[in-house]
Amino acid sequence: MNYVISLMKDMVKKRRLIADLAKADFKKRFVGSYFGVVWMFVQPVVTVAIYYFVFGVGFRSANPIEGVPYVLWLVPGIVPWFYFSEALNAGTNCLFEYSYLVKKVVFRVEVLPVIKMISCLIVHFIFVLIMAALYLCFGWMPRLTWIQTVYYTFALTAYLMALVYFTSAIQVFFKDMAQIVSICLQFGMWLTPIMWQEQQFAGRSIYPLLCRVVKFNPMYYIVAGYRDSMLLENWFWQRPGLTLYFWGVTLCLFLAGLKVFKRLRPHFSDVL
Repeated sequence: MNYVISLMKDMVKKRRLIADLAKADFKKRFVGSYFGVVWMFVQPVVTVAIYYFVFGVGFRSANPIEGVPYVLWLVPGIVPWFYFSEALNAGTNCLFEYSYLVKKVVFRVEVLPVIKMISCLIVHFIFVLIMAALYLCFGWMPRLTWIQTVYYTFALTAYLMALVYFTSAIQVFFKDMAQIVSICLQFGMWLTPIMWQEQQFAGRSIYPLLCRVVKFNPMYYIVAGYRDSMLLENWFWQRPGLTLYFWGVTLCLFLAGLKVFKRLRPHFSDVL
């Protein structure tokens, strides 16, 4: 616990350096690209459009919430997943990307995953604004619960940090970790109710079990939370069981990931 406290204090003390490195990380993605930052949004927007036309138009999926267009139900689920997927992939490889900093004795390596999180957060906040603009285009007036997306973004970032401290440390010694993460993300997208909802299986024998099992996935809490905020006007304290479970899992993973990172850190520079 003393290690965690000292790390937090050090990050606060070096907040300006972290912010500068995060901005530089964000900008360098588009160096040499003619359209620059536009490319960052093209793929997610095209992905949303494909899923909408496949499920909302092609298969004519019934709107999960009566009176709510399918696209307005889909977007709050897929926007946090874009952030989760991008940040986990980028964070897993951050020690290789910044190997020149890892080899510096005076540099605290633990801030590198934080730099990646902030860089990805910039994009995520822009997507949240685009999501809000989409709702306005459909005639939805802003709701007080929309501000709750800030809380769920913080919760998702904390969960990501817990995972990235583990995956980035293992990636240094086990190069296949990045591929494993990529495969898990592909499965995870379909195991998380983003394009589907558990109510679709109501009436089947598997339904009660599915409702319990799907909630073990921490991303269920995040996706449901974004929809609660944007569509249903529900607050996070209205899901007390899920909230306690999510933060309990996140805290345990964070402490475990940080412990692994700390134990392997002395060997990073030798391997890189």
